[in-house]
Amino acid sequence: MSEKDLQARLDELETRLAFQDDVIHTLSEQLARQELDIRELWQAKKQLNTQLKEVSSSNIRKEEDETPPPHY
Repeated sequence: MSEKDLQARLDELETRLAFQDDVIHTLSEQLARQELDIRELWQAKKQLNTQLKEVSSSNIRKEEDETPPPHY
């Protein structure tokens, strides 16, 4: 191989490496953002579960505590 061919191959490899570095950096940023989003969603889910349990237990009486309907 000539020096010109080797230089062309080296340039191509450097270009590919730069592109791959950029893609890896972009994917890493997206992954970090998604991790934060997932953490926020889990926290919101926990809060909703807590609120649902509070509402369920306070507004709904047990069946035996309910008065029968008037037609009984």
